[in-house]
Amino acid sequence: MAKEVKKMVANNKKAFFDYFIEDKYEAGISLAGTEVKSLRMGKCSIKEAFIRIEKGEVYVYNMHISPYEKGNIFNKDPLRVKKLLLHRYEIRKIEGQIAQKGYTVVPLNVYFKGSLVKVEIGLAKGKKLYDKRQEIAKKDQRREAEKQFKVKNLY
Repeated sequence: MAKEVKKMVANNKKAFFDYFIEDKYEAGISLAGTEVKSLRMGKCSIKEAFIRIEKGEVYVYNMHISPYEKGNIFNKDPLRVKKLLLHRYEIRKIEGQIAQKGYTVVPLNVYFKGSLVKVEIGLAKGKKLYDKRQEIAKKDQRREAEKQFKVKNLY
């Protein structure tokens, strides 16, 4: 069995800074033809995107897919609400965790898996300000340690 090749289109680095990601799911996404062509050119942003579950269906809001240049009348609104495709049991599981524990669902990245567009979504819990400060401090320490290591190995 051949391994599927994943081609990254968009990444949401801010989600990893603002949230503790507890669980990840892979979802398909319902798109129009010109939107897929635009994604193939890498024109997508999920920085301000968020996900809601309404009437047992999952939707992503504020996911910006730039209009395809040659699409003219077939282009859709760049910020239209897009439906995510998940199994019913996954949706129920996510809904239950959102209701009980105060989780939220955020898109982590958009990629092509073969010829299909997939969105990786994460079940996340918000970080407090002090958690973010600790994260920054850890990054600074790691950077400083790497710098010291480089300097030591040069001599």
